[in-house]
Amino acid sequence: MQADVIIIGGSFAGLSAALILARARRQVLVIDAGQPRNRASSHSHGVLGLDGIAGSELLKTARQQLLAYPGVHWINGEAVQAQAGPKGVQVRTDDGQVHAARKLLLATGILDTLPGIPGLVERWGRTVLHCPYCHGYEVGGGAIGVLGGPAWSAAKAALLADWGSITFFSQGMDISDEDLARLQQRKVQVDAVPVVAVEGEQPQWLEVVLEDGRRSAQRALFVPALQAMATPLVRELGCALVESPLGMLVDVDAARQTSVPGIYAAGDATVVGNITLASAEGVRAGIGMHQALVAEDSQGAVRMG
Repeated sequence: MQADVIIIGGSFAGLSAALILARARRQVLVIDAGQPRNRASSHSHGVLGLDGIAGSELLKTARQQLLAYPGVHWINGEAVQAQAGPKGVQVRTDDGQVHAARKLLLATGILDTLPGIPGLVERWGRTVLHCPYCHGYEVGGGAIGVLGGPAWSAAKAALLADWGSITFFSQGMDISDEDLARLQQRKVQVDAVPVVAVEGEQPQWLEVVLEDGRRSAQRALFVPALQAMATPLVRELGCALVESPLGMLVDVDAARQTSVPGIYAAGDATVVGNITLASAEGVRAGIGMHQALVAEDSQGAVRMG
């Protein structure tokens, strides 16, 4: 089968795009490696009408509904190679199969790279967090730590003051006078002694271990997770990137097409956001690809006529 569109990534952006295309009666192939970004979190919040649902349950339901459309086909596997040309795209999966389509959507998301402090990775998604809008309410107030590093982390500490009593562990970073005034106004405590480890087994608490031997109990620690592309296919295809405060994102136009004709991108790889924003990106990509397909079909009909 040659699909109209191959979608690499079966999480929120990819499924949203596939649903739009399926409802436009197009042939869609989804290739998914089963590694959604939010897999470490037990619940998803801030999703209208579905607040508190497990992300895995939301994806399971979405996939079941999507596969009810006859034009949708699904492969559990990893896309390891892709190439684009005037006649469309080809994608090779890890089982050696090659699949062809007219358009390709990269909905592979990003990888979160945590600071190299012992104890962070083991607690990621539970008491070590990154998004206050996703997790701040559930932390429940009280003592909350924010780890410094990038220049924008001081502003994030000030923002988080709406969710609890904040200590900004600055890691020795320089804080501008403007940011310092904002932290003081928001009653954020600043501790410049470096954090060297995170310990504690309690499900709702952790201990921040400082270089001078002190220990500080916190309900959660928000950390600056830097983003990297989850797949090398973005660079392999030659898609242009754009810098964001959290890392590099794929540069796309209003229809979510990349700098490479016929290649689209959506989701966490194109926007710093959450489930809702990633899904919206997928919808925009699905509409953009469908309209491009219709335009090509119309041009082909004119030439044949």
